[in-house]
Amino acid sequence: MERTEVADVTIERERGVTVEFVDGHRCTFELLELRLACPCAGCRAARDKGEQPWPTPRSPLPLSIADAQFVGAWGLSIAWNDGHATGIYPWDALRDWCEKGAAQYPPDSGLGGPAAD
Repeated sequence: MERTEVADVTIERERGVTVEFVDGHRCTFELLELRLACPCAGCRAARDKGEQPWPTPRSPLPLSIADAQFVGAWGLSIAWNDGHATGIYPWDALRDWCEKGAAQYPPDSGLGGPAAD
């Protein structure tokens, strides 16, 4: 549990998110990498089809975080300035991403992407 227990989160709306875990491990995620790796079903489906979930033709530039909220002790919900707000970034997935150097989400199982095994 300690590996994914969060001690502090810093949100910099124009830059990114830094998560510090109880064991002292610190992870910083830039805005663009967070937005492109959004874990919601719609964004996963777009990636499964080889498409980028952002930007869209109506996306405001520059990208920024409009709001962020904790989802219990489970993760972080980010609302983006393009109106997208359905992705929840689980603490364990953020920790794995930080350690492995890439976001690791299963394929989408409901919006057009291949089903997860």
